[in-house]
Amino acid sequence: MDALLWILLPGFTAVASGLLAWFVMQSRMEVALAKQRETMAESRGALDAEKSALDSVLPTALRAAEETARRQALEDFMSELHVEQRHYTRENKMLLQNRKSLVLQERMYFRNIPLSDWIEHEISLDDGADPNRLVQDMTVFDRSVISIADGQRPRKALA
Repeated sequence: MDALLWILLPGFTAVASGLLAWFVMQSRMEVALAKQRETMAESRGALDAEKSALDSVLPTALRAAEETARRQALEDFMSELHVEQRHYTRENKMLLQNRKSLVLQERMYFRNIPLSDWIEHEISLDDGADPNRLVQDMTVFDRSVISIADGQRPRKALA
């Protein structure tokens, strides 16, 4: 019996020390896993807080950026619009009456593409009227629409 005890005691000690090492390693792994989970939870919390803050700020910033881009695109488009203007005088001879009129023709362009046909406007001239001065004051197109290059904003939309 004594011999059996000397044979089983080292085996029992080896198994017990193996179990003890396994339990110690298992508890160490659980501690490391708990620390990793804690770090992961902190990171997720920080990420969620940043995401919620970004979600509250992003729509307004995105809207502002879109509005700025739209305004810039409209200003670029409007700066490409221009009006070509030509004029001449026309005389209508009727029996004893000689009637003189100024014919003003205008056409709107986008770059070099005509957007409208020639729009004709006839103005009766008095005897002492200066045709060049009348041409400067008269236009078929609204000045506020075509003067975007001066930094003014359009007040009326083109129909």
